[in-house]
Amino acid sequence: MSEIIILFLGAISAGLLGSLTGLGGGVIIIPLLTLGFGVPMHYAIGASLISVVGTSSGAAVAFVKEGFTNMRIGMFLEIATTAGAIVGALVSGILNPNTIGIIFASILLLTVILNLKGKPDHQEPLIKGSLEDKLKLYGTFPDKGIVKSYSARNTVPGFFMMMFAGAMSGLLGIGSGALKVLAMDNMMKLPFKVSTTTSNFMIGVTAVASSLIYFQRGEIIPVIVAPVLIGVVIGSFIGSKTLMVSKTKKLKTFFAIVITILSIYMMYNGINQSFR
Repeated sequence: MSEIIILFLGAISAGLLGSLTGLGGGVIIIPLLTLGFGVPMHYAIGASLISVVGTSSGAAVAFVKEGFTNMRIGMFLEIATTAGAIVGALVSGILNPNTIGIIFASILLLTVILNLKGKPDHQEPLIKGSLEDKLKLYGTFPDKGIVKSYSARNTVPGFFMMMFAGAMSGLLGIGSGALKVLAMDNMMKLPFKVSTTTSNFMIGVTAVASSLIYFQRGEIIPVIVAPVLIGVVIGSFIGSKTLMVSKTKKLKTFFAIVITILSIYMMYNGINQSFR
């Protein structure tokens, strides 16, 4: 019983983090399950993917209502991430758990390095006749009582980056929110709060696609999934309310610190063959 309570509290923290940064909560859930509770890697990934759906559902409702999420951009990019997620889930079934742990750490560390470039928050104008104009990949969002306009950039490379993000979601169970935020923020030059909230909207669909593969392999364990799912839904709701009054710079700093610590810890344990 005590282990379930600890897992539940950890899941709340994971949901809070996932909602604030667009990560999907898996970056906390997987280390918690594998290193804290000794759960096999593939079972942890399966539980994480289900929790990602909960995180996305809990946060997305509030973000859409407040006008941050761009649903058109999200659904367009979901074509790429869903295809990638299915491939990633299939590849995961043939990889050693320690190899997955090392890849997990490497991907998270890469997101920190890219994020620390310190680029300013984007707000690109719409270019008439551009691909973004034809696909209607633009919108508005509220910022301190002012409605601001923006448009996406670099749609084609962003689309392929999202396919890679989807593959990492299926392989690692992290919802690929980290890579999605970086792709939309750094590559497609969307405002950070738009990229974060749109990522929260997308990760649930991506996770459902790959979790079906894990379910078919018998790697979705109800006794693990239940407390994790309930916890992340609660945490994501709290996080969605916090994001609306937070400053972008503070979010990026928080994002970098948490991911650096977790990536180093996961890399160390992967090299030392600690996963099963």
